[in-house]
Amino acid sequence: MNPAKTGPLSAWDPAADIPLYRQIYERFRGAIASGLLKPGDRIPSARALTQELGLARGTIEAAYALLAAEGYTQARGQAGTVVTPGLKPRTPPSPEVAAARHTPALGFRPDTVLPFQMGLPALDAFPRKIWARLGARCVRAMQPIDMAHPSVYGLPALRAEIASYLQVSRGIQCAPSQVFLTSGYRHSIELIGLALLKAGDRVWLEDPGYPPTKALLQHLRMACVPVPVDADGLVVSEGLRLAPRARAAVVTPAHQSPLCVSLSLPRRMALLDWAARNEAWIIEDDYDGEYRYASRPLPALKSLDREGRVLYAGTFSKVLFPSIRLAYLVVPQPQVERFEQLLQTFAGGSPALTQAIVTAFITEGHFARHIQRMRKLYAERRDAARAGLESVLGSRMRIDSPPGGMHLILRLQGRRSDRKLAARMREAGLYAEALTHWTQDHQGSPALLLGFTNIESRQAAEALGRRILDLM
Repeated sequence: MNPAKTGPLSAWDPAADIPLYRQIYERFRGAIASGLLKPGDRIPSARALTQELGLARGTIEAAYALLAAEGYTQARGQAGTVVTPGLKPRTPPSPEVAAARHTPALGFRPDTVLPFQMGLPALDAFPRKIWARLGARCVRAMQPIDMAHPSVYGLPALRAEIASYLQVSRGIQCAPSQVFLTSGYRHSIELIGLALLKAGDRVWLEDPGYPPTKALLQHLRMACVPVPVDADGLVVSEGLRLAPRARAAVVTPAHQSPLCVSLSLPRRMALLDWAARNEAWIIEDDYDGEYRYASRPLPALKSLDREGRVLYAGTFSKVLFPSIRLAYLVVPQPQVERFEQLLQTFAGGSPALTQAIVTAFITEGHFARHIQRMRKLYAERRDAARAGLESVLGSRMRIDSPPGGMHLILRLQGRRSDRKLAARMREAGLYAEALTHWTQDHQGSPALLLGFTNIESRQAAEALGRRILDLM
């Protein structure tokens, strides 16, 4: 391939708002859309382009992975990578639109697979052959009734399996009718807001805490009250001081997001007492409660709820994979009818076929075995990632290794900016979240949040650590 066809690839701009891998991706996409690169044309190897541009190989590979994912290119083994045969060029958006669309902001659900990416399970360890077999069987078993409109509450068989699983693994006593399938955590929060809260209500949020929760509640016109977190989790006494008559609290008791501390028993009881006395709601986000490595997973806060004040939000994104877009919400029995009425209007769960596959995955024992394997694997990968990063970055950072969860916390020494370093890492094809982006005032001790679930060995962590070191 003539490199001139792609335009001035070497004219990349390290200071631009668009990450370097995106700049490279857009140059190739523009060349394909304009016809300069035609279907079947070969593009340079990642190694060759790395040498030509003087960039990190991970940056080039991230751009190539995005081109392949969107169908622009195909790998042909020894023949190299080519523009997809038969591809019909599409006109790329204007530079202004592209810049607006791809500005690297707070992407808390990115569509990439980068080293250290948060929220991704070990994709290489998922039993895809079993999943494919179950999927094929579910498709073959489809009857006309299965092709009609599905239940807006969720597949009855899956609701029953989830209720049974929660009783055994999380200590939650609930009937299948209390379980509602949703398309994700945000859908669950939206349903709660519509069903039980109203504009102007005050809601306690953990500080630091998961930023999309605040954004979603603000869109619902609610007043968010940041409540600090310490080594025992949410400081309930501070919540009582700041907003004693708040209508709800959103908490992550098993592994506080992002600090991974657990809400202590006295705090749990104080929170439940506050909710009962004030007829307030507690939204328990149990996003990865299955993954605790120092002991057995802790019982859910919902298991202590005797007054029907806790709504439990679970998800399959962390235990299976994010693209499944399947989560669930357990509501108190007196609120079941309200949620049923609401879902008649605001239905938005996953397809019935997906739910059928998940049901088979659970009933045949694959789900429980998969969680057990991942718990062991993640403990090993957490230790390997920490050891590898410490060997390279130990003088620059202090690494927290929480007893559970799916990420490490790298606390920066000195006055380095975690947001600037995280931005440079993303430009270089590495993923990182800045802890100060998770605080209400964007202040506090600088630290990086790095997912470890897809770091396969200490050697891989050391190599990635050296890339981080070069960016500091």
